[in-house]
Amino acid sequence: MKKELDKVYSPTEIEDRWYKIWEENGYFSAQHNEEKPGYSIVIPPPNVTGILHMGHMLDNTIQDAIIRYKRMSGFDTLWVPGMDHAGIATQNKVERMLKEQGTSKEEIGREEFLKKTWEWKEKHGGLITRQLRKLGVSPDWSRERFTMDEGLSRAVKEVFIKLYNDGLIYRGEYIVNWCPHDKTALADDEVNHFEKNGKIWEIRYPVKDSDEYVVIATTRPETMLGDTGVAVNPNDERYKNIIGKKVILPLMNREIPVVADEYVDMEFGTGVVKMTPSHDPNDFEVAKRTGLPFLNIFTEDAKVNENGGKYCGLERFEARKTILKDLEEQGYLVGVKEHKNAVGHCYRCDSVIEPRVSTQWFVKMKPLAERALEVVKNGKIQITPKRWEKVYYNWLENIRDWTISRQIWWGHRIPAYYTEDGSIFVARDLEEAKAQAREKFGKDVPLREETDVLDTWFSSALWPFSTMGWPDKTKDLEKFFPTNVLVTGADILFFWVARMVMMSLYINDEIPFDYVYLHGLIRDEQGRKMSKSLGNSPDPLDLIDKYGADAIRFSFLYNTSQGQDIHFSEKLLEMGSTFANKVWNASRFVLSNLEDFDDKVSVMDLEFKLEDRWILSKLQSASKAINESMEKYELDSAAKITYEFFRGDFCDWYVEIAKTRVYGGEGTDKVTAQWVLKHVLDNGLKMLHPFMPFITEEIWQKLEIDEPTIMLSDFPKEDKALVSVESEKEFDYLKEVVTAVRNIRGENNVSPSKKIEVIFRTVNESEKKILEHNPKILDKLANIEKYDFTPDIEIPELVGFRLVETTEIYVPLADLIDKEKEIAKLEKDIEKTQKELDKVLGKLSNEAFLAKAPQAVVDKENAIKEELETKIAKFRESINLYK
Repeated sequence: MKKELDKVYSPTEIEDRWYKIWEENGYFSAQHNEEKPGYSIVIPPPNVTGILHMGHMLDNTIQDAIIRYKRMSGFDTLWVPGMDHAGIATQNKVERMLKEQGTSKEEIGREEFLKKTWEWKEKHGGLITRQLRKLGVSPDWSRERFTMDEGLSRAVKEVFIKLYNDGLIYRGEYIVNWCPHDKTALADDEVNHFEKNGKIWEIRYPVKDSDEYVVIATTRPETMLGDTGVAVNPNDERYKNIIGKKVILPLMNREIPVVADEYVDMEFGTGVVKMTPSHDPNDFEVAKRTGLPFLNIFTEDAKVNENGGKYCGLERFEARKTILKDLEEQGYLVGVKEHKNAVGHCYRCDSVIEPRVSTQWFVKMKPLAERALEVVKNGKIQITPKRWEKVYYNWLENIRDWTISRQIWWGHRIPAYYTEDGSIFVARDLEEAKAQAREKFGKDVPLREETDVLDTWFSSALWPFSTMGWPDKTKDLEKFFPTNVLVTGADILFFWVARMVMMSLYINDEIPFDYVYLHGLIRDEQGRKMSKSLGNSPDPLDLIDKYGADAIRFSFLYNTSQGQDIHFSEKLLEMGSTFANKVWNASRFVLSNLEDFDDKVSVMDLEFKLEDRWILSKLQSASKAINESMEKYELDSAAKITYEFFRGDFCDWYVEIAKTRVYGGEGTDKVTAQWVLKHVLDNGLKMLHPFMPFITEEIWQKLEIDEPTIMLSDFPKEDKALVSVESEKEFDYLKEVVTAVRNIRGENNVSPSKKIEVIFRTVNESEKKILEHNPKILDKLANIEKYDFTPDIEIPELVGFRLVETTEIYVPLADLIDKEKEIAKLEKDIEKTQKELDKVLGKLSNEAFLAKAPQAVVDKENAIKEELETKIAKFRESINLYK
């Protein structure tokens, strides 16, 4: 391998080459090394239908940075990858494919459909795992799992059977959220509620055998076809006389009873509520208490069924229009008001949910939720950011039973079998069910297998232990379970995180992880959620091709505070790209100046200067701070410290000074600089590796350290012997002096290439000594040709001035600038800035603007006004100085 780096940094070529080498050599694999403690993470399994999006990039970059850091910190690491079978989403994809082929799942039947779905999975599924490799992630691909693989399917059956036998799974007729598009029940947390501008209609229901009537209000008039009663509050004096009587259901001419129930709010509307027990969860509960009958009026795809009389066959919203028209014509419609209400939508296809009574399977959640609450409250599991703990508590304290059955074909088929008389046998397979039936009936009886499948989230809830081989007692479970950290988005705190906690405690009597890192969402510059429909979601693979994975990873980690959303723009990536180029170019310089360096040189033979002691000490403080941040999962802090050290301390300061010693230098001074350059580059690359794996590996290999890969080398730790507070203090003073001189140059448009003279005045002997001992640094970094300490030297009128500690710094400017030219330039600047200021003042004196504009906009304009006024004052100050 050639020791030199190419002149131009080309991420694509480097990244593809190194990933292949890492994977082929098994560097990502858990080793089961008994001398190392285990550390594990399980990937939030992306959907088998998924393609890489910005959220995946962030989520997996965070996990990879953690696992690479732990791998380098002496742990035997396991990061389990895998995919979710994504029941509804995958079935929808395959149904669309069949439609294009001119057929349907009903036509080809269940077995053939499942065969086609597996074929689709093998051909198209898993694209995302190939895409993730482009990002440089390092999970143990040899342990990749799929929620419907043989092992995980077995785990699902075992957990279902245990829950059923423990009385925690039951089957019953209840009201559920029904998606008419996917024709399946949904759990409460699979329903997204959006506030919409709707209407509330007031309808007159005549009381039987009287001239009286009651007025009810509804947001869903089409459901009145299924009304089986009206309800009033038993304490409501207005209606005590009609409790037990009957009203006539308009349009349907059906007699329905008036019942009393305390659920009815006397203050809301008229205090009379229509009861549609089959299509409203609250009415369902009232009906159970009062004995009202249940009447289903919708088909599975939300068309009115035969119970809807003349409206039969109409789609629900068409039925609404026709019913309202008929109510108005027949004099039953009393009024209509604008009304905002939250409408439930399917989280998959966005269809409006229709509550519907049907027979489903449920998990009793209260007993499981109690322990899941306890382990967060007592600190066994820490959720970051902490504000999400409240949300977690609120959800678990108010938890409802979980609808786990789905009326689709792709998924884990519920392991239940029925006899003709309705007896249920829950078993691992048909043979076991037959044996149970024989025991009960004393003979063989025909059995019918359940056709429903389990909610996708059921198998996902077992992910941390099922992926490691449970129910078998495996080496992986023994060493790597419970896992250490879970990295995921806050949006699946209920869907997934809480359920994993519940299932793990129930099955293993152990928590599944002890730290939950919830990251924010990636939004666009305007703060909107990224989506295809808005066209604001760039293709991650295009970004990787353009900037390289390392630049994207670093930009994300640098800008991601725990739990905070990222407002994305390509400018963020330009920062990472610029930094990657800086790392490359600085490393190129170091490597090109190590060709004559003897690796066998003894540290005892070296003579360290101030800048050597300073950079070695800074390396220790950076190592310490990065380790502390990584241990607390504060990845953005760790990335910032690494950036400041490598880009700032090393590239901008030490490398620049070292140039004076390695270019044409000789003897111990040159060898010392070479040793320090190599040592700091070696350790700096290791610190950067978890964030930027590809570029660091490529450069580190050129250093010819006797190890196979940087990812298995040791992460830098603080070496107290190399810490020198005194050297840091002295060199930091020198840096401030150089910065002060550079600022004077900048303010007065003095070219950095112009040699200058400086007058120093200081009463502090140690400051004076530092300046006197480091003329090369002052010359190299501030281009100071000559400096003077004479205390009584006359200070010229036209000077740039700064104070650093007790040192007064004067830069005579008379010979460096053209005064007239500078004054003319400043006057132009004043003129331009004044025009901008006049515009702002015009706005702020405009009463119409002040009346209409939001306060935040007015505040912004006032801030701009102050900024422009300060600018003009500074320009005038400079003109006075020149004059």
